[in-house]
Amino acid sequence: MTDESYSRSWLAPSTQNQLAATISLPGSKSLTNRELVLSAIANRPTTIRGLLISRDSSLMIEALRKLGTDIEVSGTTALVTPKPLTGPAKIDCGLAGTVMRFVPALAALAAGQIDFDGDLAARKRPMKTTVDSLRALGVKVTGESLPFSIQGNSQVDGGSIEIDASASSQFVSGLLLVGARFKNGLKITHVGEHLPSMPHIEMTLDCLQKRGVRASQTGSASWEVLPGEVSGGEIDIEPDLSNAGPFLAAALVAGGTVQISNWPKKTTQVGNDFDGILQQMGAKVERVGDDLVVSGTGSIRGIDIDLSTGGELTPVIAALAALADSPSQIRGVAHLRGHETDRLSALVSEINAIGGDATETPDGMIIKPAKLHGGLWKTYEDHRMATAGAIIGLRVPGIEIEDITVTAKTIPEFVALWEQMLKANA
Repeated sequence: MTDESYSRSWLAPSTQNQLAATISLPGSKSLTNRELVLSAIANRPTTIRGLLISRDSSLMIEALRKLGTDIEVSGTTALVTPKPLTGPAKIDCGLAGTVMRFVPALAALAAGQIDFDGDLAARKRPMKTTVDSLRALGVKVTGESLPFSIQGNSQVDGGSIEIDASASSQFVSGLLLVGARFKNGLKITHVGEHLPSMPHIEMTLDCLQKRGVRASQTGSASWEVLPGEVSGGEIDIEPDLSNAGPFLAAALVAGGTVQISNWPKKTTQVGNDFDGILQQMGAKVERVGDDLVVSGTGSIRGIDIDLSTGGELTPVIAALAALADSPSQIRGVAHLRGHETDRLSALVSEINAIGGDATETPDGMIIKPAKLHGGLWKTYEDHRMATAGAIIGLRVPGIEIEDITVTAKTIPEFVALWEQMLKANA
């Protein structure tokens, strides 16, 4: 570990006290970045309330500004005023999948050359489908993965294309988000064997429809966006339900209750699945007014689960499984090998490094009960690896999170909220 990473290390707090915490979470990253893109091509200004302020959203805001969009941010509110999209511009994607896969199609509508690059780890993430899709639509693209360049000419004809989105649903969403601005709209058919994270595509369609865009799923793996305007106006962002996962999991690990404020009654966020999953693992889950309340006893049951529709929940479930009293199997998440890191390999390595019994499978992992001990928990520049380690650290003293600052990707307040939760003992 470098001196720099050591300075960012964090000894995950353990507790023997039951919890009685109420947590208010920042806005959804997935919704924030979708709404920012739509606001950049809207027919009038958009006010976005509940905006997530994080590295991923900051990268998206800066990318849109470089393409000419006027964005004024005050606290968690943003006023986005669309302007003609122009280049030249250099876009820093960081490690944000939404930036590297949503902004290129938008850049194709700009005039001039748009260059894309990101963190070193981002250069390893799958991008071929985005590049191939744009070329199929007649866009000039130089390069096959980050770094690459797009030569925009202010318009894209659109039409029908076939793509393989097996590595990420973001390949579909990135095109759908701007398809209404293509001359002939857009029809997409996924031709791969597997399509992960369908709820994220459903989220994209919902965002489009709420803005008056005629967008629909036309088959089991096909979608259509008709040409037309994207409405501006006012948008409220829901709390990030995936980021709620570690806090809800804490109730199972430590016992007691954790209450998440303003849990939406209806949502397209995959984090909503925590309700049923945590019940299978031994939690009691109930709604109290506008909040979701999870109660646990400290006892955790193993689970056999297919997470193909909610792969981003895997690190939380794996952390709970490492503390469970019976074996667990997580299936349907082979695509996690192309996320911020190879999450399957990383989770198995880190669980085993602290005495666990985890085995990688072709599409997931098997985790068996074992006596865990303290030690370094590597984060791999991945925010969800950091929060998974924090969950285990609640029960296992001496878990040192290599770099807790990576949580700034989607929840910069993580440490403060975690410590707030632990202070609220029953």
